Order: sequence, then structure tokens, then C-alpha cells
Amino acid sequence: MDYATTASKTQVQLRSFLGIFSPHFSKPKLRFLGQMLYGVQAAQDVKLSCIGRTLEEPISMKKIEDRLSRNLDEAGMDSIIRECIAREGAGHVGKDTFILVDPTDIRKLYARKMEYLDRIRDGSTGDLGNGYWGCLAVAVEGGSRRITPLSMRLWSCQSPEFTSENDEILGVVGEISRWAKKRGVYVIDRGGDRGEIFKSLIGNDLNFVVRLVGNRNLLCKGKERLAQSLASSCRMRYIETVERETREGIKRYELSFGVLNVALPRHPGTPLRLVVVRGFGEEPMMLLTTLALTDSRKSLWQVVEGYLTRWRVEDTLRYIKQCYHLEDLRVLTYRRLKNMVAILLAAVYFASTWLGSRQRLEILTSHITHAAKRIYGVVEFFYYAISDGLARVFSKGRRWRDSIEEPETADSKQMCFDFDG
Repeated sequence: MDYATTASKTQVQLRSFLGIFSPHFSKPKLRFLGQMLYGVQAAQDVKLSCIGRTLEEPISMKKIEDRLSRNLDEAGMDSIIRECIAREGAGHVGKDTFILVDPTDIRKLYARKMEYLDRIRDGSTGDLGNGYWGCLAVAVEGGSRRITPLSMRLWSCQSPEFTSENDEILGVVGEISRWAKKRGVYVIDRGGDRGEIFKSLIGNDLNFVVRLVGNRNLLCKGKERLAQSLASSCRMRYIETVERETREGIKRYELSFGVLNVALPRHPGTPLRLVVVRGFGEEPMMLLTTLALTDSRKSLWQVVEGYLTRWRVEDTLRYIKQCYHLEDLRVLTYRRLKNMVAILLAAVYFASTWLGSRQRLEILTSHITHAAKRIYGVVEFFYYAISDGLARVFSKGRRWRDSIEEPETADSKQMCFDFDG
């Protein structure tokens, strides 16, 4: 495989990708952003020392780290990057695209001096520890394995600028909805079962699927009842079998599901549907949605499928943490932390979406995944292979060069690949 050629063509695409940020940053900041995006991919790491080594500059590592750290302290950089990614990603969002929003956490178990270090509850173990809160949003078509990262942010409840977790989550939704308009269906797990979130989604006329906790009151046939009580009396009209790949192998679930017409007491004029699903555990799963306005199997299954697709955002978060060592962030100031998370969002978008956004780039993507040298081939969530392939291609190809001052604009994507078949 010609690593130099593949690396060169991938760098051309990375410079083209920088074009979406060029109206918002000066040339020095744009050069810094290019170095960071290249370094994150080449090192598969977010530590400045690892990123600096990939640049192979003829100066001391201390000076490289100092320069990267100084540029990373730019006020407002994170919000600009997120807006650019949301605007670019919105082009992949259609009317029925699922927009998966997942509040998460970033563990820093041994950190002591990082600014506004917070106490978090580990989503995997349930243990309390040091870290930061976060939220990731990706777009997925029903039944598809392809993801489009749309937003990712970090926050701390200890920060003076923090107002509430609801505002942070709705901030993510707002960034996406500004560019996607009314398109897409927002899918949120039980963390979305909050009055303020429902108020915002309904007020902005956004379609959603939210899993209920069970203790929420709903209006059904003019009476106010607990959602859990309604679910227990819901008639299960349909049955479907689904499969999910896990580390232990393929798990099969036989699901039965039905639906009830309901409304929220605070929004009695907005018709909603309570889709009840049994088969994942002892308690039924309750999905409150604006969709499924008919009782057909196809209409109801769209809601169930939308929630099941939420597994993709969990896979994406695991991929980001494992491939790019998100939880190994080591910058000390809060502003640098937020900017680094935004830069990582841009790097993930480039690897997962930009390279595969056009048919001609699929050739380049296939060469990159081939470079991963995986023993068992490309796994189902093939973005791991893309990340590994980019790191290998960049490490064996020529280093990142800043000689091209002006990146190609976002509209300039014409390429002439001369790869052998």
C-alpha cells in the first residue's frame, strides 16, 4: 500500500474540511486548528504532548506544547466549532432521521487541580468520583450503521457560568435545531423525562421520542394517571424479534408493543402517544412521542426502532473514549477543556462523516480502513478501523505541513484519485 499517497490525499481532505471554519478564525488560529485535527487523528489521543510529537517540528517539545496550550485558550472557540459542525451535519438530517441526544460523564478519577473539577456519577459503575458532565448528539437513519456527529460539549456544575443541566442539554438541541430546522426526531433516554425539556421540544415544534421514568402523570381519556399505571393496562398488539451484537455474542429479544393516546397535563392541547414495549425486562418500557399517529405496526415500530437506535450513540461515545482517550484530557483550565472537546468533535466528524460523505471519497476511506491491519477485518462499528487507519497512514506518510496558507473551501471537494483497484 502506498502510504505516502494515501496520507497526502487525506491531508488534502483535511485542509478542505478546514474550509468550514475559515470564515470564523484568523489564519494563525486556522493553522493551529489544522495541526490539532491532524495531531488528534495521528496520535489517537487528546494529550498535547502526544499531538505535538506528531507534528515533528524542529523545535523543543516544550515550545510546541506551550504554543498549542496558548492557542487552545481562545475564548469562544468551542461554541464556534460546534456551530460549524452542527451546520455541516444538518445537511445529513432528514425528516425521519433520528437525532440521538445522550447526557454522559467524563471521568477524571485521579485529577485534583483541574479547574472546576466536579463530582460525577459514573454511568457504567454508578460510583461517585471526580470528573465533568457532558452531552453527545449524533444523527442516524433508521436501521443504518452510519453516524453523523452533530454536537458534543463538556460542563461543570462548579463553573460560575453554569446554570442548569437542562440548559446544557437544551443548548445541544438548540445548536442542532437552528440548522436542521424542524427536521429529525430527537431521541433521549430517561434523562430527558423533565418538564423543561418537554416544554422546549413542544414549544419549538420538534418531534421526539423520550423514555419515561414511570412516575410522570399523563392525561388519558380526560383523566390524569401515572404513566406506569397506564403501561400496565396497555394492550400489546404487535410482536417483533430484534437482535443486538454484544461481547457475549448475539442477543435476541422478543418484543411486544402497543400504544395509548395521551397528553402532558401542562400541554393538554398537544396530542402525544405512549408506546409501551415489553421484552427487555420485568418492567415495561414507556416511550412518549409525537410520532405514531396511527395504530399500524409500521407506525409504532418507527418509535420503537428510534429508541433502539439509541444504542448507536452509546457505541459512538465508547468509540470516542477508546480511540481518542477522551478521559485522558490533561489541560488544567476549564476553557481549554471545553475547546479540546470541541476540537475532538470536529476530528470525529472528519473521520466518521466527511471522508464518507461523497461516493468518490469512499475509495479513500476503503484504503484507510485497509491500513488498520485488523486481524478479524472491519468490525460492525467500522469507525474504529477508520480511526486506526488514519493513525497508521499519518504515521507512515509525510507529516502535516503548514505550507498551504489557505485551506480549500467547503465547496471545493473535487479530487482525482489514482488508486489502483
